[in-house]
Amino acid sequence: MEGAVDKRVLQMRSGRVLHPTPVFDSYWRFASARQEIFSRRVRGEPPPWTSDPIVAEHRFTNAYRASDRVSQFLIRQVIYDGAQDVDEVFFRTLLFKIFNRIDTWKLLVERLGGLPTWAKFDAEAYSRIFDAAMESDGRLYSAAYIMPSPPFGHARKHRNHMQLLERMMRDGAPARVAGAASLKDVFEILRGYPSLGDFLAFQFAIDLNYSAVVDFSEMDFVVAGPGARDGIKKCFEPAHGVTEAEIIEHVAGIADQEFDRLGLRFEKLGGSRPLQLIDCQNLFCETDKYARVAHPEFSGASGRTRIKQKFSANEAPLPQFYPPKWGIQVEWSAPQPSGPRQTAGQTKFLFR
Repeated sequence: MEGAVDKRVLQMRSGRVLHPTPVFDSYWRFASARQEIFSRRVRGEPPPWTSDPIVAEHRFTNAYRASDRVSQFLIRQVIYDGAQDVDEVFFRTLLFKIFNRIDTWKLLVERLGGLPTWAKFDAEAYSRIFDAAMESDGRLYSAAYIMPSPPFGHARKHRNHMQLLERMMRDGAPARVAGAASLKDVFEILRGYPSLGDFLAFQFAIDLNYSAVVDFSEMDFVVAGPGARDGIKKCFEPAHGVTEAEIIEHVAGIADQEFDRLGLRFEKLGGSRPLQLIDCQNLFCETDKYARVAHPEFSGASGRTRIKQKFSANEAPLPQFYPPKWGIQVEWSAPQPSGPRQTAGQTKFLFR
């Protein structure tokens, strides 16, 4: 990789050291600028929401994964809307995440006349709905993830995915996830199913961890995806004997002091929730994109040199809803949506 090395040395707990490049400072500047956009939008402030020209012009995910539009929809309208028993929460979560597309979920709800349920699941009926949708506009899956087709022999990927989901349910995956001893255990259960590689199994584990089915810290375990690995490559000189997960863990642990070092203001989620491992992983992925413009002299494995998607300001209200177990106190004047109802003694949650 070309480019100068930062003169600083970061000492890890293992005794190994990291040599940051100038891109590492941009990692924190990007995180601050992207969170500034989010916070100002949530407060209803008019644009412009940032002075960073790259963040203002291009589309990036939020600093916190749970704040992204699709994650918000998943949490509020998939996980916490409907029956809360283990099988049904697992079923809805995986069904949504297989496609990871809000319009596909809405189409399914419309065609079924209500929320999908495992109790009434019919793989063939669901597949016919998706067949018709493909013939209409051809798009079922989000472009955010590459979703390999499970090897069950069907010509159409969604039919293979319906068979995969049915296998997981009948195989007792929900109960095994609910009984897992750690977030890594959840990951390994999911990783054992065909077509779910390291990245997807980790992402799905995080999604299930938003629910009440399991309750593990997002600081317990992380898997670096391809974009994050490129971001790490741009932020640091090669560190022999240090894994990407160890780098992410170290970076998450020094976030406050790095923001202070650079004189950056970073508004934590709900005022107190720091960046978690999954958020720092995502930020490396977004920094990979940011650096294509800010630091074109640093190259990643993908070889990409531009950011495809442009940012378009949307001044619509941005209410927020987070897992109640996080205990995030956020004031919001909009009416409470359908889904979980506040009960006596429950934390007042989660709107912004």
